[in-house]
Amino acid sequence: MSLQNRPTARFRRPFAALAVLVLVTAAAPVHASGSAPIEPWVLAHTAGGHDAEFIVVLRDRADLGPAEALKTRAEKGRFVRDALYTKARASQAGLLEWLEARGLPHQSFYIVNAVLVQGAEADARAIAARPEVDHIEGNPVVHNAIDGADDAAPDVVLAPQAIEPGVTNIRAPEVWATGHTGQGVVVGGADTGVQWDHPALINHYRGWNGAVASHDYNWHDAIHSSAGPCGANSPFPCDDHNHGTHTIGTVCGADAGNINQIGVAPGAKFIACRNMDGGNGTPARYIECMEWCLAPYPVGGTTAQGDPAKAPDVTTNSWGCPASEGCGPATLQAAVEAQRAAGIMFVAAAGNSGPSCSTVSDPPAIYDAAYTVGAYNASTLAIAPFSSAGPVTVDGSNRPKPDITAPGQSVRSSVRGSTYATFSGTSMAAPHVAGAVALLWSAYPNMKNMIPQTEAILNAAAVDVPFSGCSSSGVPNNVWGWGRTDVKAAFDTGPLAVDPVNVSGGGVWLGPGVPNPALRSTQFRFRLDQPADVRLAIYTEAGQRVRTLVHAVFGAGEYVARWHGDAEGGRAVRPGLYFAQLETGGATASRKVIWLGR
Repeated sequence: MSLQNRPTARFRRPFAALAVLVLVTAAAPVHASGSAPIEPWVLAHTAGGHDAEFIVVLRDRADLGPAEALKTRAEKGRFVRDALYTKARASQAGLLEWLEARGLPHQSFYIVNAVLVQGAEADARAIAARPEVDHIEGNPVVHNAIDGADDAAPDVVLAPQAIEPGVTNIRAPEVWATGHTGQGVVVGGADTGVQWDHPALINHYRGWNGAVASHDYNWHDAIHSSAGPCGANSPFPCDDHNHGTHTIGTVCGADAGNINQIGVAPGAKFIACRNMDGGNGTPARYIECMEWCLAPYPVGGTTAQGDPAKAPDVTTNSWGCPASEGCGPATLQAAVEAQRAAGIMFVAAAGNSGPSCSTVSDPPAIYDAAYTVGAYNASTLAIAPFSSAGPVTVDGSNRPKPDITAPGQSVRSSVRGSTYATFSGTSMAAPHVAGAVALLWSAYPNMKNMIPQTEAILNAAAVDVPFSGCSSSGVPNNVWGWGRTDVKAAFDTGPLAVDPVNVSGGGVWLGPGVPNPALRSTQFRFRLDQPADVRLAIYTEAGQRVRTLVHAVFGAGEYVARWHGDAEGGRAVRPGLYFAQLETGGATASRKVIWLGR
């Protein structure tokens, strides 16, 4: 019995008192001897004979490591999708049969090896006793305080300025002038939906060919029960809250007369998935949209029809899953990491709980696999007071965040009804960066699945904003990250990351530094067609050797060497341009690398 075909709204209710919620979510998972742990949220919401939705996470995990060695996003996407899908089908088979036999509504996921179940406490405890189950967590309604996007309360509506200030501030028009506007790049928006035929969006929707629309593989609705204006399982793109239309407009919007140039990458195309109902999401909805973006399928179709070749290149994510609503730090991590392994860059809003430190506290912004964006005012160049700051402490990682900042105050973009409005929030900053990625990858198509290199280039090109506080100082820091986004500077640096190898002789191959530009360390892969005496060394721009990484005899095969920015004797080198050179006696190969420092 499919869960998405059963109305479940009556079971989705917040606790009456916040104090009770905090007490429940802060408690340790409960589990009987020999059983998988059950999160307290599940037990609280199934108490007294009630049914609730909960997510059963299985132990088995697909190994996505081999995807790193694949060269194209198409290869990476196919491998990741198939590995995850095959693992889920095999490991979930017994549980799905058990659920079917008992008539329990359920929905299977593969991007996270998990099953969404609607059942009672006894059902949860019986499932927890199964050997393939790792743990059971809740599927709470997440009340996103969506940034400025309430229908009745937008910021002051500003007149069109041809090119919006935030777009100009990150220097996107200077990249347009080179002929690169995002063409050849597809951006996926996971949000409240989208008005696809908005005058600023219709010509940028992948499903529109100028005469007719096809929503297959271009739109998915993860809302399966709703009384809102879009209803449930909408067969065409619909937005019930303005937020999704606004964010995708900032990525690639522009109307036919260029009166409203609201988007950073107007040559890019977009697809969309609705993961919030009137601004309310659930972990299951978020997972479903991330799964669809990994391998889109037709409207009304199934994951078995998923085609990773139709996946977006980058996704923009202006939503959060807070612990205050019952979301654990690791709830969505596997799904975000799967997109990255598939070569899809995951851009996330940092959140709006600033200026206090360690307020980047909600998935997906907290993850290393997400490129997290804070907000500043494009007019004053001051950090937005609401922009969440790092470090990330909720998961014990102390991870620095955000990664970068972009305009996020009084951002004018498209909204429902074919009109425009200005909103504020890190939700408005993230799509600026997603658009910047589209510009960069449009200019350098070979960089499309090179996510570490892309992040490093954006970081290195950002305008430095030194700051002391929140357990950081200088650049990067836990308020501005690497600084203010500068896509033209990234465009100017981009060729170094995809610089073709300079080879003399034959029989050797040297891959680019990953990442490049490099911070703290970078690694080089090299391949030999036959045994050879190999020297791999780092040289200055003037040709002075500063460090020999490898000097030994190797057999035919592929190898990896890492450089930590040190010269002979361990002394740290200065930031700047260096060369990695591989010599085998009969052949040499070299690569450029920008060293940012330790």
